[in-house]
Amino acid sequence: MDLTKLRHIAWIVLLLMGCAVSHAQDNDMILNRPYADTKKVHFGFSVGMNFQNLAITNNGNVSEAGEEWYADVPAHSPGFSVNVLADYRIAEHFNLRVSPGLFFGNKMVRFLNHRGNSEWPDQEHYKQSQNIKSTYIVVPVDLKMSAKRYHNMRPYFTAGAMYTGDLAKDRSEQLKLKHSDVMLTVGMGCDFYMPFFKLCPEVKFCFGLKNLLEKNRSDLMEDDKTRVFTESVNKIQSNMVVVTFFFE
Repeated sequence: MDLTKLRHIAWIVLLLMGCAVSHAQDNDMILNRPYADTKKVHFGFSVGMNFQNLAITNNGNVSEAGEEWYADVPAHSPGFSVNVLADYRIAEHFNLRVSPGLFFGNKMVRFLNHRGNSEWPDQEHYKQSQNIKSTYIVVPVDLKMSAKRYHNMRPYFTAGAMYTGDLAKDRSEQLKLKHSDVMLTVGMGCDFYMPFFKLCPEVKFCFGLKNLLEKNRSDLMEDDKTRVFTESVNKIQSNMVVVTFFFE
């Protein structure tokens, strides 16, 4: 994901956390939910946004037609996320959290023929695109490491892993991705203690471990024009930034 996008996401999270901090400071004299962190197990839910990306490794393959295609994801569209949460208290500063849910989103892949010409009347031989829509079942498992509570706020960091399974139907397009992945995750957030619940804004960075590119394309055995895109790519890995608001 490009630095500009990351800066925008970071500013959104910091602005929202700043508003929550201001609210917490206004109520510093009142200690909300003083025993919230002593429960062995508690539950909650979350809503948020996800920004999906693909790290594509091109190989510079030249087709029989003399085309040299390169693929990338130049822009990112926000998707919607919803999860449920189960939190198990391990110790004073450590919690184990499981938050299965659904992520909805898409990735727009752009293909550019480096041996083509932008002035060609037939642009199909110069550039193409593919919209990859995803509906992920996700199962994140995180270790939450919290600082000491300060009035009505408590910052924390998370580290863990996340399984993703894509429910989207197979389609015969330029690139075909495998349905499951395992991602390593790191994140940070802050607990804000409200009178009746905890609000926990969080930003998490997710890094896929598997090569998602499906190279065995029997559906394209007789379609040389489409198969060339798969042959031009060696590896595709998924990355994601998730902005989440937990209500506990």
